[in-house]
Amino acid sequence: MNNLVYGIELAVTGLLIGSMYSMVALGFVLIFKASSVFNFAQGAMTLFAALTLVGLIPLVGFWVALLLTVAVMGGVAVFAERAIFRPLVGAEPLVIFVATLGLAFILEGSAQIFWGTQPHGLKLGLPVEPLMIGGVFVSMPDFISALAAAFFVVLLVLFFHKTRIGLGLRAIADDHVAAQSMGIQLRKVWTIVWVLAGIVALAAGMLWGARIGVHFAMSLIALKALPVLIIGGIESIPGAIVAGLIVGVAEALGEGFIGPLVGGGVQDIMAYLVALLFLMFRPYGLFGEEMIERV
Repeated sequence: MNNLVYGIELAVTGLLIGSMYSMVALGFVLIFKASSVFNFAQGAMTLFAALTLVGLIPLVGFWVALLLTVAVMGGVAVFAERAIFRPLVGAEPLVIFVATLGLAFILEGSAQIFWGTQPHGLKLGLPVEPLMIGGVFVSMPDFISALAAAFFVVLLVLFFHKTRIGLGLRAIADDHVAAQSMGIQLRKVWTIVWVLAGIVALAAGMLWGARIGVHFAMSLIALKALPVLIIGGIESIPGAIVAGLIVGVAEALGEGFIGPLVGGGVQDIMAYLVALLFLMFRPYGLFGEEMIERV
């Protein structure tokens, strides 16, 4: 019975952490759906947003700092889309990939110049006492962070299904040429999507910063988004959500039950093991569309 309760606690913790993995993966999905660009700088955007927020809080307070950070991330997103990626439309995928790496280095270098290299704490005033639900302990900060992530995801879903811009993005994701023939302004939608990805990076930076602190290792969280994208499908928003939850649960259960038998470290590799299984049996992910290329 104790093992059952322990397993449930691990699974719940994994679901809560997995929701935060989903937030990071959503930034990749948004940009890839609109422009077929795999933005490897999304982790650096998350770091830059979190560092900007914690750097501004002592100067102007939390709420003003949050608004200013939203404006900064919007500016970063517009700069990235117009100055770096718009001129590369039609370029080889490797060239665009290198451009995203360059953007990541620019953001990380700028963060060091403005905010230094020291780790920072990010306190959002969340209660620390655990929550008891049916005899299962649940981390209150993780629970509130998961609720915030779920709320943000709901807003994105409503945006894509209820607004003209969101419907335009869905049309562009299906067929660029057909969307343009219907009068949808491709470049305008790209700019908006990059701004949304910047806001998603800020939300993810706040959630992860409150949990692990704000430091330069935060940019490596993007590496955890890669197995999420493989499992869920790189073009699928529902896929990013479901796959994030799968990865969180797999990590928690693996570390809790298998880790003690092998000396730990299972949490670091479990996401990639699950992604490897999907590559073997469902390479396009749970919600990904199989692409057939003529040669």
